[in-house]
Parts: sequence; structure tokens; C-alpha cells
Amino acid sequence: MKIIMQYKFSFNQKFFDLTKSFKYLIILSSFTSAIALSGCVNSNQPRQGEVGDRANVSNRQNPQGKKVVLTTFTVLADMAQNVAGDKAIVESITKRGAEIHGYEPTPSDLQRGQGVDLILDNGLNLERWAERFYNSIPKVKRLTLSEGIQPINITEDAYQGKPNPHAWMSPQNALIYVDNIRKALGEVDPANAAVYNANAKIYSQKIQAIDAKLKQAIADIPPDKRYIVSCEGAFAYFARDYGLKEVYIWSVNAEQQATPKQVQRVIEMVKSQRIPTVFCESTVRNEAQLQVVKETGAKYGGVFYVDSLSPPDGPTPTYLQLLEYNANTLIKGLNPP
Repeated sequence: MKIIMQYKFSFNQKFFDLTKSFKYLIILSSFTSAIALSGCVNSNQPRQGEVGDRANVSNRQNPQGKKVVLTTFTVLADMAQNVAGDKAIVESITKRGAEIHGYEPTPSDLQRGQGVDLILDNGLNLERWAERFYNSIPKVKRLTLSEGIQPINITEDAYQGKPNPHAWMSPQNALIYVDNIRKALGEVDPANAAVYNANAKIYSQKIQAIDAKLKQAIADIPPDKRYIVSCEGAFAYFARDYGLKEVYIWSVNAEQQATPKQVQRVIEMVKSQRIPTVFCESTVRNEAQLQVVKETGAKYGGVFYVDSLSPPDGPTPTYLQLLEYNANTLIKGLNPP
């Protein structure tokens, strides 16, 4: 696998010009100071197995000169940290709980991106802001982790015909992500390639164990009851793997409220199939789904975690826990007492 070398530099985007604009330097200085005062910057290097949430890594914090890897969101950061172990530092551009699709990079994001050894993204049109971000960082090494995955296309709404970006929600796809991470780390840090290979093998075995548990648990649900109803169509790959039928309000997290047509479509499906429970994602508002509950008498089963991990003290601080939590939430909802 060859990591993409990005040499473009956009002179049209003055906001992202770190060397030409004195005005930008003033803005950046003020922004960084504000973050420091608010306590949002973590000055400690992440320990093995931890996701570095928007941490700024300096030479002082990285005395051993470890490779620094930046990912676009926390799920990828957790995967990468499990492969990296204690041989590399992994950070996430976005915070835990953030909505990824419409994220806008900050001056701090651009500043950190200048000094990392590798950036990992999801691709499949998930990070709609990524190309602008990359164009503003010359010579950055990057890799799209969904490379090698067979995409499932969206079949309706404004995104019809485009790939569903949520490929990591399939444990089978996650094995491809992990292997891509392993190869990428080995390429930028060949001295520790053997460690990355070993860590990837162990982590992949854990993902495979969860996959086996999910198959068994969902197999116990009657086929005509295997529906997963959420706000966003984020479970296409998951539904494919486990024989579920997916129902959702919008195909990709929208920047505006759901339309009456979208809500009515879900209401009719829930009624006709007597689906007992509906859900929403942790990063979006659930008002539309609560309207479905009101109109159908179905129960609201809580949230799924998709685009982001929870805080460390929450239910899904790691990707493996995210898979298990979502599956347990779904099974509980489809098997009401």
C-alpha cells in the first residue's frame, strides 16, 4: 500500500495560509490562548490504548521522537491507537461526541496538521471538509482507511448513488481498516513494523470475537422482527452483515430538520411492520424520532453511537465497546419484556 503524498497548497484560502497572513497569525494566537484558558488542551501524552483527543504534542511531550498520527475522528483514533500501542502517538482532530459530516477545521487543527507524520481518514464522502484541509497542508502523508472496502450506495434523498460512508460499523470491514492502519504505520515507521503487525493481529482477533457474538445474538431474533430503525442511515453495512432491515429518517446526517415526508415514511413502516422500538444517534437531535414514537406507539430505545466515541466515563469509550453497546441496545429493543 502506498500512502498518498499531498503537495498541493491552496493560496486562495487565506484563512488557512499559515505563512503569508499576519492577520491569521493574530487570530490563531487568540484562538489558541482561548483554548488554553478554557482547559481544553490536554498537555499529557496519551498512554497506550488511549485516544489523544485534540492533544497538542510538542517535542517536550514526545522526548523519544515517536511518530505522531492524526485521524479525522475518534473511532479511527481508537483503532489506530490499538495498532500503534506505545510506539506512536495518536490524536483525533474532532472531539468525542462531535458530529463529523459538517465539521469545520479550526486554526488549531491546521497548526497540528503541519507537524504530524501521518493523517488517517475514512473517505467515502464522510469528511466533506477533508480536501480543503489537505490542500492547506503541504506535503502531508495521508491514507484513506476505507480503501479496499466494497461500498454500499445510498438509494434515496440528495445523496442517492453516493457511497454510504459508515463502513466501520461492520466488524468485517473494521478488519480491513485495521490492516490498512498496520501497513501505513509500518511504512512511516519501519523500525517498529513488527510491533504494529503483532498488535494488529491481537486487535483483529478481538473484533472477530465480537463479530461472532453479534451473529449468534441476532440469529436468535425472528427474521420478521430484525429491523433497525434509526435517525441516520448509518447501519447499511451492519444490517448487511447480520441480516437486518434498515429503516431511517435521513440517509446522511442533515444540516436541517427532517422533512414531513421522511418522518411519515418511517411512521408508516413502523406501523405496518409492528416494530416495537426505534433509536437515534448520539450526535444528532432526536425530535423527529420522538415524533415517530408519538404517532406509532413504539418505544424510544435510546441512542446508538456511530460517528463518535463517548467520553471515557461513558458507555462507548472504545470502538469495541461501541459495537457491543449498539448490539445490546438493539437486541434489548427488539426483545421487549
